[in-house]
Amino acid sequence: MRIVIADDSDLMLERLQKMLSLIDKVEVIGIYRNGTEALAGLKKFSPDLAILDNKMPGLNGVDIIREVRKENHTIKLMLLTFYSDLIYQKQAMAAGADFFFSKSDDFEKIPGLIGQLIKNGNDSK
Repeated sequence: MRIVIADDSDLMLERLQKMLSLIDKVEVIGIYRNGTEALAGLKKFSPDLAILDNKMPGLNGVDIIREVRKENHTIKLMLLTFYSDLIYQKQAMAAGADFFFSKSDDFEKIPGLIGQLIKNGNDSK
């Protein structure tokens, strides 16, 4: 499974990279620290999954999801945020997100979800 991650926090990027490195059949093909670069990377590389922070310089995660969905409906899009209020989840899902996870409450669920996606054949390998 080819994955792109975008977050403006170096600590969060480090945690995500470490977590993803422990999952078989996962390849991180892009790491971005702002939304504008992340959107360009998604268009260029067309990963299987994008893990996007909600609040970043440039475009935020919901804006990226809206833009990607205009052209691509196959990339799985996950919004990852500390803002776990229902309003953020509704915005993300309305924009076309496939998954919404709270960094503080749901972070440890990410490997299980990715494993399930791989098992179900939702990757390009």
